[in-house]
Amino acid sequence: MQCTPNTDLLTDDLKKARSSNQSFWLMGQPDAAVVFFGKTFMPDYPQCELRMARFRGVDKTEFLDQRQIRGPAFKLLEEAELFCQRHFPLPGRIEPGKLQRVDRPLIPPDAMREILVNALIHRDYTIAGGAVSLAIFDDRVEVWSAGRYPTGITAEMLTRAHPSVQRNPLIAEVFYRAGLIEKWGRGTNRVAEMCKAAGVAPPEFAEIGGAAVVTFRANVGQTHPQPESRPESRPESRPESDGRSLESRVVAALEGGALARSELSRALGLKGVPGQLKKTVSALLARRIIEYTVPEKPGSRLQKYRLVKSATPR
Repeated sequence: MQCTPNTDLLTDDLKKARSSNQSFWLMGQPDAAVVFFGKTFMPDYPQCELRMARFRGVDKTEFLDQRQIRGPAFKLLEEAELFCQRHFPLPGRIEPGKLQRVDRPLIPPDAMREILVNALIHRDYTIAGGAVSLAIFDDRVEVWSAGRYPTGITAEMLTRAHPSVQRNPLIAEVFYRAGLIEKWGRGTNRVAEMCKAAGVAPPEFAEIGGAAVVTFRANVGQTHPQPESRPESRPESRPESDGRSLESRVVAALEGGALARSELSRALGLKGVPGQLKKTVSALLARRIIEYTVPEKPGSRLQKYRLVKSATPR
């Protein structure tokens, strides 16, 4: 999804402030111009930060991947969605009467985006060391945002009808004009509805240690085999022994640089180039997580694969 808004819809004041980082506080609210258009965030604006991590297992003992980024709000949203794409497996199955595999995301993408947007909008920007955090475990996904829920809102209220209370109305206004939120306090209810429609558990809301926390219970560590599908018969086509999906292992292998398909197979400890690896590479190419090094000649004998580079704000 394209996260950058149409700047013609933004207020004149925000457009005029785009090129400058002035005082972070205007009339008791965070300066939305800094949040959306800031260019230099340290040392004055450390709170414009996104922390992302993929942990092995169900606790924070070992990292599989971690990133910390400071940047404009729409860039942080884009980076969070890319991180989810890299680390969420994509369960699928072949259904009777259909020729193509039917994929079912672990978490509906629109539901995940809604929670990430809410975290960016409603967090407490007065906490200089605070951030929005995305933590992915084998059994769940957590989104943390600095600060308690706004006055008048509790975690229990978010699963039923509740008023729309905006801690940062200027920031909320920009996300509203970009078409990413409503203003009726229905966001969390819509997330629950989307999860129910997709056949997955709705998220859990809590307030822990002065932070708002949303938890999706999802089996990120591996995809469940479906009875309708027919997995490859060769042992090397099921490289899931370390608890990570094949997609996550491919992405991790390419972190060190571009690899040909045979080199990638060896890096993963596989024999030959199994069919499942070919399918995984094709899926990652289609989702623009990886790309060809020789895009004009996909069948070139010199062809390799590399991660799609995304500019990281500094």
